[in-house]
Amino acid sequence: MRAQVGDWLIVRSHTEGQHDRRAEIVGIGSEGAPPYTVRWTDDDREALVFPGPDAQVVTAAEHAAQARGEGALIDRIQSGFRVHPGTG
Repeated sequence: MRAQVGDWLIVRSHTEGQHDRRAEIVGIGSEGAPPYTVRWTDDDREALVFPGPDAQVVTAAEHAAQARGEGALIDRIQSGFRVHPGTG
C-alpha cells in the first residue's frame, strides 16, 4: 500500500449499522508506505494509522469523483420527495 499526502484512506466497516470511515492523509512513511498520519472526517482528529486489510487508499481525484457521484445520488433521491406545484 502506497500513498501521497492529499490521498484518502477509506476503512470499510463490516459491522451492520456502522459506516465506512474516511480520512485525509496528511503524513506518510518512507516512500509512501504506512504508517500514515490522517485526519478523520467524522471527528476532525488526527491519528497515526497502520492500515489493515479492510482499508484502501484512493487518490484525491478518485475521492472527489466518488463524492460528486454520491452527491448526485442524494439529489436524485431528494428530488423524488419534493412536492411539485399543482400535485399536492
